[in-house]
Amino acid sequence: MLIVIRNSWPLLIGITLLMIGNGMQGTLLGVRAELEGFSTSATSIVMSAYFAGFLLGSQLVPGMIRRVGHVRVFAALGSLASAGLILYPALAHPLPWVGLRLLLGFCFCGVYIVSESWLNNTTTNEVRGRALSLYVIAQMVGIVAAQAIFTLGDPGDYILFVTVSVLVSLAFAPILLSATPVPPFETTKPMSFRELYHVSPLGFVGVFLLGAAFSAIFGMAGVFGAQAGLSGNQIALFVSAMYTGGMILQYPVGWASDRLDRRQMVVAGAIVGTLSCVLGASGAGGFTGLLVAAFLVGGMANPLYALLLAYTNDYLNYEDMASASARLLFLNGLGAVGGPVLTGWLMATFGPSGFFLFIGALMLALAVYAIWRMWRRAAVIPDDTGSYVAMSPMATTPVTIAGVVDEWEEEAQANEAQ
Repeated sequence: MLIVIRNSWPLLIGITLLMIGNGMQGTLLGVRAELEGFSTSATSIVMSAYFAGFLLGSQLVPGMIRRVGHVRVFAALGSLASAGLILYPALAHPLPWVGLRLLLGFCFCGVYIVSESWLNNTTTNEVRGRALSLYVIAQMVGIVAAQAIFTLGDPGDYILFVTVSVLVSLAFAPILLSATPVPPFETTKPMSFRELYHVSPLGFVGVFLLGAAFSAIFGMAGVFGAQAGLSGNQIALFVSAMYTGGMILQYPVGWASDRLDRRQMVVAGAIVGTLSCVLGASGAGGFTGLLVAAFLVGGMANPLYALLLAYTNDYLNYEDMASASARLLFLNGLGAVGGPVLTGWLMATFGPSGFFLFIGALMLALAVYAIWRMWRRAAVIPDDTGSYVAMSPMATTPVTIAGVVDEWEEEAQANEAQ
């Protein structure tokens, strides 16, 4: 672990600062939109635009990198992201905010791709799993820290937007000043959706559902807090609880999934997520109950995503993992685009509880489908499965997938040699 920190500390610092900026953006915009009088539907479209931009970036940024290089793409997208963040209070209208969110989703996707390319290039297969775990922890720490900073300012003012822009700008310094040359970004021709569904129906459906669920969490948690009448400090605690749960519960869930039928873990996690949403929607237990619900919802959404990726790859030869994972990543992005819009519609219809109703419905659907699939296919023996690797749906790019596939490939080759 110390070797990983020594080789990757500039990236870890940079990604933490980036996630402080990006994490505060979601909470801040949700609250500011309410103050500006945006309708719930308009706000949900604004939030959804980020995920559309992220999906677009995952398809276009690799080509940009091949044409002009990592450093130029990194610097250009970083500058655009910083500028976009500071323009929000000056253009307080849903239409320009949609454009800015689209731009920022594209930019952050590109920044993550370059950062992760560097991470992959500075770590060996022996320590890549630990490096990815630290990377995920840095992401979560950044988002939780963002909520603390959010409480120090007035969302109706412009200072918090300036703070976000400055933090994002500062994030590039340690990476650009310390980064070593990275290899050309290589893409793999993905398998067809039909082939992927044939390989793993549960992975196909589950990753799509979780994309919608996590985009609702990432995009609409601040909107929920504002509509529910929570104070600024309470909104920050609520959002922090979601990501703290995601950070803490990744590892026990991952440990268990390497020893049990992964579908049982998917069912258990989805049921816990569903019941947590019932708790959150009911309002039982007051604000404490809301924090418990947030912790468990976030704590299930993160590991379920990584769990489904690992489960799908249990049915693949390692040479097919990259192409299948690219399709799963795309499916996750498609689900993410619609998540905030549907959540916004439910919140406009049923009030703030629509936030939990949407996520709970997705979790329940996942649990039911996983149970049905358990009747349709025999389980893989745990000894024959690949290792679980912690990943976050909010910043997974083709480069993250490539690093994980490298680790799975080496593990598969080691198992064949035994």
